[in-house]
Amino acid sequence: MKHRARRVVITGIGILAPNGLDKEQFWLSLLYGRSGVKKIKSFDASKHKTRIAGMIEGFNPLLHLPFGEAKRMSRFSQFAVVAARMAAADASFTSHNTEPERTGVIIGVSVNGLEVIEKQVNILQKRGPESMSPFTVNGALPNAAAGHIAIDRDIKGRAITISTGCSSSLNAIGHAYELIKYGKLDTAVCGGSEAPVTASILGAFCAANALSRRNEDPEKASRPFDRQRDGYILGEGAAIFVAEELRSALKRNVPIYGEITGYASTCEAYSMYKMDESGEEAARVMSMAVREAGISSGDVDYVSAHGSSSYVSDIRETRAIKRVFNGRSGKVKISSIKSMIGHPLGASGGLQLAGTLMAGKNGYIHPTINYENPDPQCDLDYVPNEAVRKRVSVSMINSFGIGGNNASLVVRMGNSL
Repeated sequence: MKHRARRVVITGIGILAPNGLDKEQFWLSLLYGRSGVKKIKSFDASKHKTRIAGMIEGFNPLLHLPFGEAKRMSRFSQFAVVAARMAAADASFTSHNTEPERTGVIIGVSVNGLEVIEKQVNILQKRGPESMSPFTVNGALPNAAAGHIAIDRDIKGRAITISTGCSSSLNAIGHAYELIKYGKLDTAVCGGSEAPVTASILGAFCAANALSRRNEDPEKASRPFDRQRDGYILGEGAAIFVAEELRSALKRNVPIYGEITGYASTCEAYSMYKMDESGEEAARVMSMAVREAGISSGDVDYVSAHGSSSYVSDIRETRAIKRVFNGRSGKVKISSIKSMIGHPLGASGGLQLAGTLMAGKNGYIHPTINYENPDPQCDLDYVPNEAVRKRVSVSMINSFGIGGNNASLVVRMGNSL
């Protein structure tokens, strides 16, 4: 039996970010260009080439979770559960007003609980295997966050984890959209969570020469599209949403942040170590999302760029935008939140979507900070340094992952439905 395609809307947002511990703090930080990049204090990073990151400070899991439960969770799972609770409260979503079997959890993650593994390997080396925690596996598994959310929210439909590198959370949201659109689910708790700032992961990215070394000026280190960019900055955080079928949201009379109208995901099949610099493949996924949304690129008011502050990636995305928007590319507003939060890997796309929805709600586009030296190869309107007032009706969110896993989402703002 074929299901009629249904409309999918976002009714709840939960955020934990380096520059805000809820959606309001996060939005105000984006609006006023406040960076959450700072010196790493959670471990001794003095021997690393990069010693700064987009770190969440002031988060105490014991304010939200029982001690025993929090102790058995990795940091990315703690983030995910707390952000999911925020999103559920925002959407007035409970097990009493939804069917648990028709509700799902789809979470994107790239690194998962590496801090748990690091700690237990250290115990193994110093004290032997009998001293290791019996909860090591459960804490470190990639699907731990989705499982914990399902248990916490009494969700019995599906609990799926998607891992496509930096595009993980946008793919998770896109997958949730498709499941609801085609009648497999009615509601989904979806998004991404990541806590990759550990000694080994930071060391690995340093070894790959991927990170900025502006250690003495953390807030200026992440500078997407700027000519003096020297790499990106690791970040952490979570962005979780309640997505549901439009008629359900209207029946419950809850506010609607926006409607997902188009989604595409592609693989470049090019390389696991480098990207296609032409931008052709990135343009392809953007064009596919626009076509599914039933619009033209001329209808898009704003692009939330992947904008990682990587030298090659930023040029590539600029070329892709030019391909998709043709002669109009110079008039489209573009910005990168990674200038303020660093790069939280698998959680990136979700945090971008949250910023985009808040921009649509409030009538401002947040800036790309630290854009001080124009790059001739990045010559579009990146909303440099200060927010601009603009009514946004249709937005595109881009997220590009390692191995050429590209994702693009098109969203119509709630004020335009």
